Amino acid sequence: MNKVGTRIPLLKASCCIAGAALASAASIYSSLANGQSQTADASANTASPIKHVIVIVGENRTFDHVFGAYQPRHGQSVSNLLSKGIITEDGKPGPNFAAAAQYTASATNTARFELSPDSKKPYSVLPAPNTGSTATSPSDTPTTADSSPPPFATLAAATLAEGAVLYATDLVHLTTGASGLPHDVPDTRFGTNTFNLPNGPYQISRLGPDYDQYMNSPVHRFYQNWQQSDCSAAHATADNPSGCRMDLFAWVETTIGAGSNGKPRPANFTDQTTGEGSTALGYYNVNAGDMPYFYRLAREYTISDNYHQPVMGGTGANSIMIGTADALYYTDGHGHAATPPQLEIENPRPQAGTNNWYTQDGYSGGSYSNCSDRRQPGVGAVRHYLDSLPYHPNANCAADTFYLLNNYNPGYNGNGTVNTTQFTIPPSPVRTIGDTLLERNVSWKYYGEGWNTFVAQSPDSVYCNICNPFLYETAIMTNPATVKAHLQDTSDLYQDIAKGTLPAVSFVKPGGLLDGHPESSKFGLSEAFTHKLVDAVQHDSALWASTAIFITTDEGGGYYDSGYIQPVDFFGDGPRIPLIVVSPYARGGRVVHEYADHASLVKFIERNWKLDPITARSRDNLPNPVQSGANAYVPVNAPAIGDLFASFRVDHDHDHDHDRGRGDDEARGGAGWWPF
Repeated sequence: MNKVGTRIPLLKASCCIAGAALASAASIYSSLANGQSQTADASANTASPIKHVIVIVGENRTFDHVFGAYQPRHGQSVSNLLSKGIITEDGKPGPNFAAAAQYTASATNTARFELSPDSKKPYSVLPAPNTGSTATSPSDTPTTADSSPPPFATLAAATLAEGAVLYATDLVHLTTGASGLPHDVPDTRFGTNTFNLPNGPYQISRLGPDYDQYMNSPVHRFYQNWQQSDCSAAHATADNPSGCRMDLFAWVETTIGAGSNGKPRPANFTDQTTGEGSTALGYYNVNAGDMPYFYRLAREYTISDNYHQPVMGGTGANSIMIGTADALYYTDGHGHAATPPQLEIENPRPQAGTNNWYTQDGYSGGSYSNCSDRRQPGVGAVRHYLDSLPYHPNANCAADTFYLLNNYNPGYNGNGTVNTTQFTIPPSPVRTIGDTLLERNVSWKYYGEGWNTFVAQSPDSVYCNICNPFLYETAIMTNPATVKAHLQDTSDLYQDIAKGTLPAVSFVKPGGLLDGHPESSKFGLSEAFTHKLVDAVQHDSALWASTAIFITTDEGGGYYDSGYIQPVDFFGDGPRIPLIVVSPYARGGRVVHEYADHASLVKFIERNWKLDPITARSRDNLPNPVQSGANAYVPVNAPAIGDLFASFRVDHDHDHDHDRGRGDDEARGGAGWWPF
């Protein structure tokens, strides 16, 4: 996530009803409260058999980091580290390991930001991975006070905190996995491999720490992520037409890391000073038993190997996109574009006498850019690259507008008051999918774990405020009835499932201890949170029969990924992230290759409930991709974003005439199956 925003003390620096014909009382209340005339609930009026969509958003993992060693079922293909020969099945360097080699570079020109530096050379061995702020012991203290997890010192405290959302057998993992090492030192849990890692991706659980370990978090900020991707039209090939080489991850980690916050570069600077090392190159291996639950879901249902974070960088901007399919901008608090304080404007140009130490960037520093002005720091390099692409994507930057690129607090507190703390984006006028659903009387809720304690302003709340796209918006947050009806806790989620009142569209966010974010969580805890929720839906046969569950992460967390990136506008796309689709209509262990990002979730909702795009400029206006020819991953009609309907199949064996003339089983996605 970040070091700004509400999550847990460690990081604080900083949905269709069971009876399809019945209406959700909450949705009715919200419609009336918004001055809408009461019309029939439209939640059951769908273009597919799916009446309930649940979107579960974890944290900070790329596709290769999670599924880099995944081997699909017979007849399916996947693009990952293993299929490309970068690694072997047991996690060792493969015959094409050099394809993922990382490079050092030189960026010393204070007049410009180097998106793709010219002066590069490969590492002989990777910099040692670093512990960063990973917990050193339970609660980071030798006591049993459990005052600052993770992890908890006692199972009793873990049960008290998370017993309502985890199975009892999973709670123990909240008490294990501390590093036993100081902060910001080489991570010697890797043993003799610590200072001798081959130059490329390394399997975390093979080299030292097992899967049940808290690990460091790599940098995942906007300009850093662009720079790590090393994109240049001069690098373009038929297989990689955007020319993003993905070869500067470790260099960016060790030269600037999470940002300068406008301060001078520290003295005696080394490749460990930023507290990261080569953390970004670590990945997990499902063949070694890592991620057993998500692996099981992948084998039984559907995954995508071409689903992307929509924005380069971190949690805030990418989470916003789930609700808006657009970026937010700095305002005067009354909806008009304005200029932020100088301290909050990004400047990724190197400071004098440094190699790539940004002038103004960081969680207590820059987070905005006026991307309509090519003279602004960092902007010109990205805009020049976009212009050099053959399809010339529109930057989508309004004139004289400063867009939020990273993580700032939302403009509203949970109780609807305006947030006046520093590093907070003012109240936003940008529409969300919530507005569209309200206007069309389609029921929805955003369930965030810890909402009730967040509203009560508890300092110990695990709620992620920057993860809730609706918490930024004036139209929603200034209507108490709307807030009460549509922004709720995960305790309400389980009550709604039990009562048969789950809305048509549900967004679900685990709290900071369970979201899978490195340092503050573990991906196994994200699995555990998801497991209990999926079971709850499947145990209600009527609900399960009409549900699609999308499981993803907010963004890649700065981890390496080998997949193609399609630049859509100034903001991204970024690297691939996991997407698992769990539904009766997504069985079979399929791997879909349709190009997609978080805006695709919005497009699915809109197509399924027959809704218009959110605004004239939001990404849900982009066409579905046409992918054909030699590269099944690259849209030939770029920029294009899919609507995820290709993830589903409905059995139409009873009506073969409908498929007359299609030609073969592949056209139907397999014998007896067609897209809706």
